[in-house]
Amino acid sequence: MVDVRKIVVVVEEVEAAKTALQWALHNLIRYEDIITLLHVYPSSRSKSKKKARLLRLNGFQLALSFKDICNNFPNTKVEIIVTEGDQEDQVGAKIAAMVREIGASSLVVGLHDHSFLYKLAMAHEDIANNLNCRVLAIKQPHPLPVRKKTNVVTALDSSTNMDFSQIEIARLLVPDITPPKIPYRICPSPTAIIWRSRKSRRK
Repeated sequence: MVDVRKIVVVVEEVEAAKTALQWALHNLIRYEDIITLLHVYPSSRSKSKKKARLLRLNGFQLALSFKDICNNFPNTKVEIIVTEGDQEDQVGAKIAAMVREIGASSLVVGLHDHSFLYKLAMAHEDIANNLNCRVLAIKQPHPLPVRKKTNVVTALDSSTNMDFSQIEIARLLVPDITPPKIPYRICPSPTAIIWRSRKSRRK
């Protein structure tokens, strides 16, 4: 029997969040897994119900744009949760509470300069234990020079110099197009063979 895993992907209005979802779809999600697209919008200081309703609607539309990415992958089970944070600066705490409530096995986050993970790191020494699951923080890759083709960067830069010992930080470039399969040839093309002739020795 296949063990069904619950993978929570944090939905944010930053490119790193979409990159994190694409990374998860290519490298983490397997058949029968359930993807939960979680968006937590900050609590409005005003008591206007209209503003709160607008924030919720915008959050749901953002989550739907993430769901469109998932639709390109067959057999993916997706659910959307849009909820309000307790306070404007407590979005991370709400995400952590929702992740524990869902019973997620993994949390996938797009790591950026204003990520909630930094505030959680300052409040809790062991973030993974606080979230009670595996945490994967995916950093948006910077454009690389043409001569450098390395996609995986293991070193942490200045924006990730905090102690994330319990977090697996990956910086991977997700391919936009799946390369076509090349059929196996029994006989190679004659043009692909490079002939080397021996130089005649001088007497």
